[in-house]
Amino acid sequence: MSNTLKQTEEKIETAAKEAVEKIEVAEKKLIHNPWVRSAAAIIVVAAVVAGGLYWQESSTRVSIDKSQISAPLIALSPSKAGQLNQIYVNEGDSIKSNAAVAQVGDELIKSKTSGVVVEVKNNIGKNINPGETVVNIIDPKETRVVGTIEENKGLDKLKVGQLASFTVDAFGSKTYEGVVDEISPTSKASGVVFNISDKRATQEFEIKVRFNQDKYPELKNGMSAKLTIYIK
Repeated sequence: MSNTLKQTEEKIETAAKEAVEKIEVAEKKLIHNPWVRSAAAIIVVAAVVAGGLYWQESSTRVSIDKSQISAPLIALSPSKAGQLNQIYVNEGDSIKSNAAVAQVGDELIKSKTSGVVVEVKNNIGKNINPGETVVNIIDPKETRVVGTIEENKGLDKLKVGQLASFTVDAFGSKTYEGVVDEISPTSKASGVVFNISDKRATQEFEIKVRFNQDKYPELKNGMSAKLTIYIK
């Protein structure tokens, strides 16, 4: 864990401990008061403690469970119709810029950038239309943790540059570090949806967190993740 993120965690833990200590003092005063020595009073005190911890947690960080390691797909396709004659790559291959990935008719389809092949439509002999994807690649440098957050779950507290940490389902509780790189300027919903209900629909926005791919080579496109963004 980096020193900056560690310091942030330590500040949050210190504030949390102070809040808990204050709540515990109040709890003891209530419990030792003869007028509140009852099961109901203890339940109320426990609720106050739980509420204080929840407030402390929610005021220092925002959690986003709906997250995924993701990079934009770069589709490689022919400029004119023809028969798919040859495929030169396999899924998982690393390729360089201007590398030939397939041949459709007499046209060689080449990558415009270096990247990793993530999908190959290996239908040799099939007629391919202009713009029809034959190979998909990603640029590893563009890989991000992409989280989806509802507009009323802390979106207003998020800013580009905030520290973040995340876990990946494939690697259990191991913690990774990153920085908020982008906050979507518009919701994921497209168009206007009319509903007979008076309840307003809650919109979702994408949050992207940048991380050091060289430091974490085990992270792969498509892995499920959970994000924590530190807002204080």
